[in-house]
Formats: sequence, structure tokens, C-alpha cells
Amino acid sequence: MNLAHWLERTAREHPQSPALFLGQDLIADYGAFYARAAGLAHSLRDMGVAPGDRVATFVKNCPQYLVVKYAAWIAGAAIVPINNKLHAREAAWILENAGAKLCCVTSDLLQALGEVTDVALVDVTSDRFTGFCSADPLPITPRGANDLAWLFYTSGTTGQPKGVMMTHGMLTAMSLAYTNDVDEVRAEDAVIYGAPMSHGAGIYSMLHIRAGARHVCPLSGGFDAGETLDLAAHFGSVQMFMAPTMVRYLLDAAKACGRKGEGLRTIVYAGGPMYNADIIEAVDHFGPVFVQIYGQGECPMGITALSRCEVADRSHSRWRERLGSVGRAQSIVDVMIGDTAGRPLPAGQTGEIMVQGLPVMPGYWRNHAATEKTLVNGWLMTGDMGALDEDGYLTLKDRSKDMIISGGSNIYPREVEECLLTHPSVHEVSVVGRVSAEWGEEVVAFVVVAPGVRSDVTVLEAHCLNNIARFKRPKDYLFVPELPKNNYGKVLKTELRARL
Repeated sequence: MNLAHWLERTAREHPQSPALFLGQDLIADYGAFYARAAGLAHSLRDMGVAPGDRVATFVKNCPQYLVVKYAAWIAGAAIVPINNKLHAREAAWILENAGAKLCCVTSDLLQALGEVTDVALVDVTSDRFTGFCSADPLPITPRGANDLAWLFYTSGTTGQPKGVMMTHGMLTAMSLAYTNDVDEVRAEDAVIYGAPMSHGAGIYSMLHIRAGARHVCPLSGGFDAGETLDLAAHFGSVQMFMAPTMVRYLLDAAKACGRKGEGLRTIVYAGGPMYNADIIEAVDHFGPVFVQIYGQGECPMGITALSRCEVADRSHSRWRERLGSVGRAQSIVDVMIGDTAGRPLPAGQTGEIMVQGLPVMPGYWRNHAATEKTLVNGWLMTGDMGALDEDGYLTLKDRSKDMIISGGSNIYPREVEECLLTHPSVHEVSVVGRVSAEWGEEVVAFVVVAPGVRSDVTVLEAHCLNNIARFKRPKDYLFVPELPKNNYGKVLKTELRARL
């Protein structure tokens, strides 16, 4: 089934329901939304876009992104959303690798990209784009479950990014699992796109469209904590996807202005480590609005989930352990912990997280070698290290490449980070390994001190020695004003290692 049918059905059933907003301003109801997407699909076909082709976007968060995505699907094409924070040359590489027929851009990115690519560009803020959307509607092109819907390019922290092939079937399964394992979606809900629509936030748009919910793009084109609090209070019944660092920023902003997050109904957090100290503080302030999921591009948003009840629970004897987990397997996947040969490990032992099920990718775009390495005997080898307890709760340790081996002992940076974050002087921290002639690697902590608080090495050293094994404690503490992060809020540990 073509996912565009979900938009068509909602538009037919509720044509006058509000759909697209820019800030607080209504841009289109569902009838107009579908008409523009179907008209643009006709124009795409006139521009030579055939079923199976790729249509790229290089835009800030804006309502036009959703119009382009559904237009591409109506035309039978796949969408290639590119992170708008990338350099134009990086975006051009993706366009070439994907074989994109054309790319839709916002005006602020048009010139730089036009200087480094020959791919046809369409400015989504122009009158020309508006004219394209006014064409006669194109009927929805039939697509099968195995047809490509979304070509998602990984962050490329270990080399050139890889294109994850997401099919209509994968995204349908992921969307249906959301309502079963993550949260309810209702017509009166509003989803605010603070996180990049090219990634997790945009991937979740399909089920909100089928439910007839409102779609709100901030005027800033991204995430601003104060703007988010204002929009949530205005719209009410707000759902959002956030990286853990965004939750931290939202909490700090809310506390600074004495607000409680009025209007927030659900915040789904994922994309990096959420430390217990941070989520406990966030729940205490905002209430039980948080749900955690774990996924990756190769199995989008669909590996595990920790419900709002479990995130907010303080009565269970093991609530802290469960809060430190990423929940239990979603209903559409099997999750296993394997050793280096992919053999299953018993409960409690740490190994590589392996996944199989409906939302797992068929492979990487035009990269057979990477596909063979990642898909082994029907299992997705995630590259993440973790352990399953006897109740099925999965606890992430770290990416396998982030694990530190010091003196022959394995040290998981997250465990050290969790310890340091329980000290009141630590606002943020990231732990990496540094080459050591004596130990092979040694632990180094980059620390951001909490505002208005003093800290020093002696204080933090004593804290670690009181809470974790001596061999795990950092050999060095480097105090920094901020941690380097990418557009999704993930700490760039590769950059921290380069500093060392």
C-alpha cells in the first residue's frame, strides 16, 4: 500500500480539519493539503519524475516539506530528506549517490547548493512552487510493501553516510506499532516539529496524518525551547519527538521562566543517552508526559519502548533500573543479545543488540558490502551494546566503537557518565577513551559545570571513587563550556576524541 493513501483518506473524511501550521498560523486544512500534494505530484511527473525515482529535500522544518513528501509518494517516487545542517557539498554528495531526479530546497539553502550540484532545484518558498502545487491532481500511484518510500542517509560519523532503504511496508509497520506500543494519537492532537523533519520527527508524521492531527512547524525552523513552550500552551494536546539534549534545554528554559509545560501531552525521547538524573528531574517538573523509544535508521523508531507509566513509576522495587533501560521489544520485532559470533547470550550478559522484524531495512542503497556486514542470518546487527534482563527490559551500554578497554577491562562510558551526572555540580558530561601507553586506553571525562556552581577535579574524583569501581574512574577531567553536538542533539564523541 502507498502511504499516500493515509493522507487521501483523511482529506476525504475530514477535509476542513486543520492540518498544516507555520507557527500559530493555519496554512492548510486537510483538503487543501492533499490537493497541493496531488497537484505537485502531477508537476513532478511533468518534470520527469517516474515511479521508483528519488525526490530529495534540503529544507528547514516547514509545512512544504510534508507537501513534497506526499507529492513524491503520490507520484510513486521515494523521498530523500537531507539534514539541513549539512554543508552544501555534503548534501550534493547525497544527491549524487541517491541519483535524485530533483531537490526541493528553502531559499536560504538554494544558492550554496546550486553552486555544487547539477541536480535540478526547486525553491519551496517561491511562487513557482505554489504554481506547481496548483496543477490538476495526480491519482495515487500504486506501490507495494517492498517498494522504496524513504532513502535515509546515516550521519556518516565513521565515513561517508550510507543510504538506508525504508520501504512502504517498513514505515507502515512502524506507524501501527506506535499506537500499540508507544502512545495514542488523536485528531485533537498537535505535533510540533522541533527536531529535524528529515529524521525521527518527520518519520512519525504518517500516523499523525492518518489520525487527522495538526502539524505545527515553528517559525524558527527548528528547536527553540521558549518557542516550544509558547506553541504548546497555544495549541494544547501537543506531541513531540525530542533528543535527550532537547529535553534538557526545555527543562532548563521552563524552570528559568517558571512554567510547567502547559499543553504538553507526550514527549517521545530517543536518539542518544537519556541519563536517569535528567529524566527524573524532567518528570518531576513536567509530569508523566514522557515515553522513550529506541530505534535506528536501519530499524526506524521500532526496536523497544518504555511507556509513560514506566518512565513515571517510582513504586516498583527496580524502578531505577527500568528507567535506565530503553524498555521492552515493540510488538513488531524480536530482540536478542549476541556474542561476537552472533550467538544468543543469557539474560544479564552484555553483547551486541540484534533485531529482526517488519521494520528492519532490506539493505543499504547500492552498498552490498555494508549490507552483508549489517544483516546477518536474518538479524540486524545494530552495532549497539546492551543487555536484556529476565523481564525483557533492554539496557543500552554504548556503541561498540565507544567502549573503552583499559588494562584488559571493558568500561562503558555511559556508566561513568551516569555516575558523574548524579553530582550537583555537573550539568553535562561525555566520556571517551584516550590512548595510553600503560593501559591501552584510559578514561577521560569532558565536563560542563552547572550554572552558578563551582566544581573541580578533587570533588569529582571523590564522587567517582564513592560510587563506581576504581578502574572505571576518569584519569582526567576536562572542563568545557559546552559539548559539541550534531543537529539531532547527539554528542560528537569523534570530535572529543580528536581534541585529545
